[in-house]
Amino acid sequence: MGRKFKTRALTLAVFCLLALASIWPGVKWWSSHAPRDYEECSENAESIASSKEERATLVNQCGVQFAGRRKMGGGYTYYDFMQNRHFDIAGPNPSPEELRQIDLQYTIYLDTQRQEAISAALAKKQNEQIRADLEKVQQPGVGPPLVITPKNVPPTAAKGPGGRPKAQHCDDGSLSCSFSKFSAAIRNAFGSSSKAKP
Repeated sequence: MGRKFKTRALTLAVFCLLALASIWPGVKWWSSHAPRDYEECSENAESIASSKEERATLVNQCGVQFAGRRKMGGGYTYYDFMQNRHFDIAGPNPSPEELRQIDLQYTIYLDTQRQEAISAALAKKQNEQIRADLEKVQQPGVGPPLVITPKNVPPTAAKGPGGRPKAQHCDDGSLSCSFSKFSAAIRNAFGSSSKAKP
């Protein structure tokens, strides 16, 4: 049993040494030639990757290691997805001061967004009020009541003592005129008799 164990241990050690020997040149090359920025890192990943999955993993690691991207004319730019905006930076990663400036710009961005939302809500409310007012004006039958006054107003009867209207003189022989005279005479008769009895 000891001999089998020794053989297996020796085989495993040889296998590990062979694996380390095959990996070592790539690790040594990678560590001695550290990439300066994302673009160089992704180019290196393309050249040493043996499969698409390994290449994608290495390029993803490059994105984690380097936040900035090289610009065409030189220098670097950092994309802040929260603001949907690019910022110029000095190196492949933003410095602490550059990060503070980006955060300050983000605070200003949020304030602007909030003000725009408030203004839009206020404008919408005012627009709805104006539309409601216009609909009220345009609806038939809605609005202040119309006052209708006759053009030829008959004169009011003059009131005699006691607040009763005086009898009008009727010259024509119409029924309404006769009835008016008759009712006035009755009122006068009852009115004078009630005044005399107290």
